[in-house]
Amino acid sequence: MKDFKLPIVTTVVVFITLAMIEVMVKKPLLLLDRFYPGAGWLQVILISAYAFVVAYNMQDPAKAALWRRRTWLLFSIVFFGQLLLGLFASPIFLMSGALHLPIPAMIVAAPLFRGELSMMPFLFLTTIILSGPAWCSHICYFGGIDALAATGKTVKTAVRNKFAIKHSILIAVIAASLLLRLLDVPVLWAVPLALGFGLAGVAVIYLFSRKQGRMVHCTMYCPIGTIVQYAKWISPFRMRIQQDCSACARCSNSCKYDALNRADILNHKPGLSCTLCGDCITSCHSSSIQYKFFNFSNVFSRKVWLCISIALHAITLTLARI
Repeated sequence: MKDFKLPIVTTVVVFITLAMIEVMVKKPLLLLDRFYPGAGWLQVILISAYAFVVAYNMQDPAKAALWRRRTWLLFSIVFFGQLLLGLFASPIFLMSGALHLPIPAMIVAAPLFRGELSMMPFLFLTTIILSGPAWCSHICYFGGIDALAATGKTVKTAVRNKFAIKHSILIAVIAASLLLRLLDVPVLWAVPLALGFGLAGVAVIYLFSRKQGRMVHCTMYCPIGTIVQYAKWISPFRMRIQQDCSACARCSNSCKYDALNRADILNHKPGLSCTLCGDCITSCHSSSIQYKFFNFSNVFSRKVWLCISIALHAITLTLARI
């Protein structure tokens, strides 16, 4: 049953966070401030209202999956839309006025290559600490596109050598970044390699995610997705399958992250690639799939996770630019 507690709390969290940024950060991070000084407050209000609407609708498990996919796709459209405007209209739409490749792998590769951090790794690490894997279900700009491509019928056959493939890609990206830095390779030479990796990711989305109805790019190809699968344990949020589960496997059809194969269900715990998205909850007729947050109830645990994840989504939607 819907109430106003979750959307109100989420709205307050978003408003206070963005208001603090508006007041304390001298450089205008909110886009409207760059056009009209002080107009950032209007953006704060609009994004806070957006967070209210999203939280109000997502508290209903039956609507949560649809709203998550729509708002996530909106995030991708806004992110890449600002990039295109920054390239062809005005650099004011870019975070720093300088162009960086919009490829998730660059969150880890770029700092290793340059030897310095930027805002995107900071935002990424913040989401991991606060909500575990929410980056891979609510925020990543490539993920929204992968989710759109994977809307078809989910292939239930387990992916062969999944563990070896995704870890090999992660190791290769880290090793290549360090090697390029060690060899002092010019940025102009490194860019085509990174761009090629990103375009290969687009091919994976089109050739595999679209055909298999599961997010192959996010769960196997993207090195950030692999990092999240392990780093998410920093967060206290979990998803558990209760002992009363009948192993009907209906939830497998709704899981686009390949985290609810039969072995996972019998183990009463979603697989490593689970992002806590919660799309599987409504497919479980026995309500056996539940959120866990310390010793709190399933309902409260889910609301806390939604509050944090939606707030992070709204805040990052406001701040994340190339």
